[in-house]
Amino acid sequence: MSLIPATILTGFLGSGKTTLLKRVLSEAHGQKIAVIENEFGEENIDTDILSVETEEQIIQMSNGCVCCTIREDLRTTLSDLAEKRRKGELHFDRVVIETTGLADPGPVAQTFFMDDVVAESYVLDAIVTLVDAKHADGQLNTRQEARRQVGFADQIFISKSDLVSAAEVDALIHRLKHMNPRAPQQKVHFGEVPLAQVLDLRGFNLNAKLDIDPDFLAADDGHGHHHDHGHDHAHGHNDGHVHDEHCDHPHHHHHDDDVKSFVFRSDKPFNPAKLEDFLGAIVQVYGPKMLRYKGVLYMKGTDRKVVFQGVHQLMGSDLGPKWAPGERKNSKMVFIGIDLPREVLLEGLDGCLA
Repeated sequence: MSLIPATILTGFLGSGKTTLLKRVLSEAHGQKIAVIENEFGEENIDTDILSVETEEQIIQMSNGCVCCTIREDLRTTLSDLAEKRRKGELHFDRVVIETTGLADPGPVAQTFFMDDVVAESYVLDAIVTLVDAKHADGQLNTRQEARRQVGFADQIFISKSDLVSAAEVDALIHRLKHMNPRAPQQKVHFGEVPLAQVLDLRGFNLNAKLDIDPDFLAADDGHGHHHDHGHDHAHGHNDGHVHDEHCDHPHHHHHDDDVKSFVFRSDKPFNPAKLEDFLGAIVQVYGPKMLRYKGVLYMKGTDRKVVFQGVHQLMGSDLGPKWAPGERKNSKMVFIGIDLPREVLLEGLDGCLA
């Protein structure tokens, strides 16, 4: 049996997760979805689409989907569902886990990699985060869980943007991009999102695609971006250089969030042994603060791209496709984390170049 794709749906209290979920469940997409809800969500999903009132933990819905409330830990719930599916007692194609508004998605994501029983049945597809435009600034300023939810995201949906001015939405988009440049952002109205933007995003696939907004990576173009080089300024400009997350736009109030991202790029190849040692050491020390990191690397000694990514201390890498004839070989890495020592990482990566 192929692995069951799982999506983690997260977002602060009142951001519209349940609205989005109801829409996903009731849309005629022909897929049977099992939803795992954390008990103490602010609004349960089962108001109008459940076919039965029952004491049972797993409820079949009228449209063939399954709803399951977590009464024990996630691991047990996931293995129970997979077991029932194997025995033919339940039919579903995928799982969506709705976290509580105050949850840190990190431990939920780690369950899929660290637990053998879960890893044998499921593949984590993506973390989708909803951000409430009306209350986002206050939540991001005061709650680290809200900032972590943004840092972990593979896709960000901004809800309630009709309740604030265009300038406020603009400033929010800008702020979120500096916390997490790898997640596409989209405004949503009452959870109306095409399913293709919620499911099968392949956020955890080790593939060679690393989408970062090209403006975020733009070379120093006199637009007031500060480029701090991770090394002496006398080096050549196509060396490993870095694009800072502080683009001080004249119209944007500057937030110094603890969840930040930075990008490392270099045209020089990495020395594989040095890089492995350095990343191994960094992950040992800073793993808990490293939310998501991903890279497509130019390595000495191979004609193929090397793709790596990680969540906290869990890091994996794989050989990607060959460099195409005439393709410019370079490395591009993005790190998203909490108060990461940027200079230490950049100088360390610079020191791993061949």
